[in-house]
Parts: sequence; C-alpha cells; structure tokens
Amino acid sequence: MTAVRALGLAAGFGLDRLLGDPRRGHPVAAFGRLASRFEPITYAGRRANGIVHVALLVGGTVAAGAVAERGLRGYGYARPSLLDQRNGRWSSAARGTSEVYRDRAVLIALATWSVLGGRSLEREAFAVHDLLVAGDLPAARLRLTHLVGRDTTELTEGEVARAVVESVAENTSDAVVAPLFWGALAGLPGLLGYRAINTLDAMIGHHNERYEDFGWAAARLDDLVNLPAARLGGLAVLAANPRRAAAAWRAWRRDARRHPSPNAGVVEAAFAGSLGIRLGGTNRYPGGRIEHRVVMGEGRSAGVGDIDAAVRLSRQVDRIVLVVASGISLVVRRNR
Repeated sequence: MTAVRALGLAAGFGLDRLLGDPRRGHPVAAFGRLASRFEPITYAGRRANGIVHVALLVGGTVAAGAVAERGLRGYGYARPSLLDQRNGRWSSAARGTSEVYRDRAVLIALATWSVLGGRSLEREAFAVHDLLVAGDLPAARLRLTHLVGRDTTELTEGEVARAVVESVAENTSDAVVAPLFWGALAGLPGLLGYRAINTLDAMIGHHNERYEDFGWAAARLDDLVNLPAARLGGLAVLAANPRRAAAAWRAWRRDARRHPSPNAGVVEAAFAGSLGIRLGGTNRYPGGRIEHRVVMGEGRSAGVGDIDAAVRLSRQVDRIVLVVASGISLVVRRNR
C-alpha cells in the first residue's frame, strides 16, 4: 500500500489542526532536555565540537526513526496462497500485513502531529493580535517573546504586528512545510530528523559568544534542510492567493536574496507581496545586537489587521503543501 505514508501525514496534520501541540510529554521538549544534558559533554568553543554534538543527536534520532519504521516492515509481508483464496480464508500472514500498514500509518501520524506546529503558531499569533486590539501594548510585547527572539520591550504597535507576520511566514515554512516535505521523502526518519535539526538550531544556532562556533553546524544544517522546503512554501504562497501571485513573485525575486537567511527571506518576501505590505527593517536583540534587514514587499507598513490575514494565508499554504507532500510520498513509495 503506497498510500500508508500519505495517510499518516494527513492524519497527523489533522491532529495538529484539531489539538495543537501535545500538552504534556511533548517529544520535541524531551529531545530538547536530552540535548541540554548532552551539551556539557560535547561543548567547546570550536566548530568541530558542534559538529560532533549535532551528528550524535541528529544521527541518533534518525537511526531511532529508521529502526522503528523498519521494525514494522519485519513481519506480515507474506501474501495468502491461492488455496487460501479459493477456500475464502486469509492466512495469519495476510492479517499481519494489514496490521503492519495500520501500525505504520498510526506511527507516522503520531510523529507528524508531534513535529508540526501550525495550530500552536496560530494560537500565539492570535494571542498577540487580541492584546493589540484590546490596547494592551505592554502585554502584547511580552506575549510576542513566545514567537520571536528579538528585544520586544520598546516596540511600537506596528512593529509588534510586523514581527508577528514575519514569524507566521517563517514558521509556516519551518513548522509545517519542511516537516511535511521531509516526512514525504523519508518517512519517520525524515520527520524526526528534521525536527531534531530545527530544535538544535533554535537552541544553539545563535550569534553570541557561547554559540558562535559551537552552534555553526546546527545553523548551517538547518539552512540546508530548509532550502527546498522554503521554496516549496514560497510557491504555495503564490498558489494560495493567485490575484497577488505576481506581486508575491516580484517581492520574492527582488528582496529574498538580501535577507540574512537564505530561507526565511523567501517566505517572508512572498508573504509581504501576497499581503500587499512591507516587512523587514531594524530588529534589536538581547545583548544590544542590532540588525538592519532589507525591506521586503511594497505598499503600507504591516498593521494589526494583517495578523489575521497572515494566519489565513498560512492556513491555505499548509493545505496546499499537504496535498503536494502526499503526492510526493506516493511517488516515492511507488518507485521503491
């Protein structure tokens, strides 16, 4: 059954839309705790140590996923004999095969649910939106820290709205598009391996004294695995809003390459063009670091109302990518 992986991805996507992240015992949080405990063993301010740290954690996660998926392939693949079929009886091996398909689909569904973050991203975006609508700018600034790593203490209402839209755009790619893409290509190891890489990048892929060199491997590997997914996300933005597709494509082609990230710039520029707003500008980070990012898109500055529009665009992108990922998984399984 070549559709098992596609069914698992779709079911996991549905669970994320319905429930959001697991409230307790989240596997990603467990991986983060493991990585934190492992860091003192491997840490030194050198790139080589960071490479070892990432290789062991990501390699172990991918291997665990491969073992789990392969374990379900180890039984139930015998087919019923002709005699069994003539007698109208199915052998125990045949029943085992159907159970394998079911178990694999459930396993992929649970893994997909655990690594996707689309519903939780929406909740955080709307939480900031509601605080801005209520006129509580200080609370909105504080809640924004759940979405971005920049210093939010002195942001204006418009800057808070811009930060939310940028986070929705970037995390649509990181938290939904990329996991679905790698899950479609590589199944359980792809899902778990991608989330391990992305989590390590969030933990140690920072430009500061401690992680400048140690976090280099995590940041570069995250850039690499997100290269195809970000471009798939950009194309999905064009498809999600055909009336603004030309503007989104223009912003992507003109502005994305000047963004400091080779991937975030693609989806942020496409979102800016599709929504008819400007994103980018000066960002301040804890510790006093300042980044002057390229302004992407054309038109007015982002406002509070654009948060809702960005979330709706993100939802449509997610649905489009799910269909594409399901198609990819069918082609991959059929070729195998």
